[in-house]
Amino acid sequence: MRIVMTADHAGVDLKDELVVWLGEQGHEILDLGTHNHESVDYPRFGVILAEALADGQAERGITVCGSGIGVAIAANRNPACRCAQVAEPLSATLARKHNDANAIAIGARLIGPEMAKACVDAFLHTEFEGGRHQRRVDQLSHILQESH
Repeated sequence: MRIVMTADHAGVDLKDELVVWLGEQGHEILDLGTHNHESVDYPRFGVILAEALADGQAERGITVCGSGIGVAIAANRNPACRCAQVAEPLSATLARKHNDANAIAIGARLIGPEMAKACVDAFLHTEFEGGRHQRRVDQLSHILQESH
């Protein structure tokens, strides 16, 4: 699977660890930064992630900041992105099953690498259920597009 990854300075170490781990599993990773600990503004990296998904550069996205909240908010400004902030595998599973999330946001200051890997694993290996959930996902996209 082709996965786009972004992070701010607070999430760069966890992002880098996930990039290596996912690469070892055979995924193609599009790492769009940041690449060091110099302070950067997290909204930029949420936007970069969402644009890569919207443009079809990747099938799924993973973004990391201190809490995961700010980058998720930024990414979700793009109607093509459904980014869920997750902190454990159940949230990642439900984000896929019920919301057809194409991205997740992780808080590097909230969870460790092993929990982050468990979240990513659940996110990547869970399929969207469709059915009644499709109607609701369609409403999300429609409402977001009308607001622009």
